[in-house]
Amino acid sequence: MKSDLRGTVSLITGSARGIGQAIAKRYAANGSQVIVTDVDLGASEQSAREIGGEIPARAMALNVTLPEQIDDVISRVVAEYGRLDVLVNNAGINTMQHRVTIDEFPRSEWDKILSVDLDGVFQCSQAAAKVMRKQGSGRIINIASIAGLVPLRLQCAFIAAKAGVVNLTKGMALELGPMGILVNGIAPGSTLTEGTRQLFYGADGKFSDKVQRMLDHVPLGRPGTVEEIAVAALFLADPENSYMNGHILTVDGGWTAGYTRDF
Repeated sequence: MKSDLRGTVSLITGSARGIGQAIAKRYAANGSQVIVTDVDLGASEQSAREIGGEIPARAMALNVTLPEQIDDVISRVVAEYGRLDVLVNNAGINTMQHRVTIDEFPRSEWDKILSVDLDGVFQCSQAAAKVMRKQGSGRIINIASIAGLVPLRLQCAFIAAKAGVVNLTKGMALELGPMGILVNGIAPGSTLTEGTRQLFYGADGKFSDKVQRMLDHVPLGRPGTVEEIAVAALFLADPENSYMNGHILTVDGGWTAGYTRDF
């Protein structure tokens, strides 16, 4: 898929690797000035070098749990480029240790996940919206999850955060649409990343013995790729896609289309 993003400035959180990096690559390949951000500046710089494209990507350190750092990054982007056209709220985490029922789920883990996956989306969106409101235009794209649409077991913090992102996206669309700012989201299904390799898809993945049971519920029978999620993000950023607002684009191989059964 090709899109004309020339002249736009795009900031993608958590884009040193995985889905975020794939989105950054796709935007850069279509002409956008990309700002790669991640907690680790070194990783952001490496990602920016790997992205390529006619316009070199810019790397910045950004911890989405720190409002002061968010404001600083947004201010630097505007000072350097004069505008911010697209914000992709991709930074997110999930528990790697505590796949347990809610009565055993650690409060510290709950707080950590919510601070990144939900509070981070709010804080980054708030800062970006102030800039976009002055411009009279902009796109905010939130990476949610099918877990925010159809709750999964043993992930109470993650499903709560992503469900919050889904409704926050719709609420922001109602508020910001009249200002020329379109807000949409993407709900990926299980996607092949370094994190899911550690959990499911690697030979020594923590839950590798259960992966087939999960994939049996996916009509396409496989996890998605980061590039497939990036195509959806490009579609939402495309200037010609100008009437979609408040939509959650599900990219899950059909997982949430209905209950899969062989009878």
